[in-house]
Amino acid sequence: MMAAIPGALLAQGPPPLMGPGQLDQLVSRIALYPDPLLAQALAAATYADQIPDADMWANQHKYLHGDELARAINEDRLPWDPSVQALLPFPEVLHMMASDPGWTRELGDQFLSQRDALMDAVQRMRHRAYQYGYLRTNPHFGVVVEGPSIIINPVGLYYVPMYNPGIVFAAPRPGFFVGGALTFGVGIGIGAAFAPWGWGAARFGWGAHEVIINNRPWGRTYLNRGAYVHPYAVQRYEPGRRAEGHRLEEHRHDEHRH
Repeated sequence: MMAAIPGALLAQGPPPLMGPGQLDQLVSRIALYPDPLLAQALAAATYADQIPDADMWANQHKYLHGDELARAINEDRLPWDPSVQALLPFPEVLHMMASDPGWTRELGDQFLSQRDALMDAVQRMRHRAYQYGYLRTNPHFGVVVEGPSIIINPVGLYYVPMYNPGIVFAAPRPGFFVGGALTFGVGIGIGAAFAPWGWGAARFGWGAHEVIINNRPWGRTYLNRGAYVHPYAVQRYEPGRRAEGHRLEEHRHDEHRH
């Protein structure tokens, strides 16, 4: 399935490429996410304009979880890319991305323009946090060092790490308790009902600089972004077909530091 590339996209030149230090800073707030969640967040960032509406929907439906949430996503015929819908079980992540649209767009643009360099930046930051003792296997995720790569795996439920990049990527001062630098919210279960959005089949091939979502290499780039359609099992809906069959609840977002 290929679509014509809109003229507005063709007219836009690629963004300036960031250097290693800039990329390190760009990815620092998400570099310690479990690999599947990080892969989904990077893909979703390439649709930055859809994040605010998804954030609003996630906030209004926070009372839904598990299979009920998956059914609601399907029933409401949401028009956003499946990569964005994949983050709906993680309202705090979506809200962080929506609250800083400039950062989210830059993350998506750099991921599309220089994926290899951005993935290398993630590994540099992970190695830094590991070197200083902040990144270790704990009850919330497993840390595996495979040669030059550090892999972070969920342990059953998904826990989103919350941390101050200014702390975990710097040498600890004497006497500082490194074990308290990462905190975690409530665990989120991602069961088989979310498989159509690529969950259970999202990971990285760090050595080959591959991002795998729904068991397929993510092939969207800055040049083909107007035409590339990643294969998912969920149906794609036009905005005019959106429906709402559930009660809406407004929640105040907890403010966490990422």
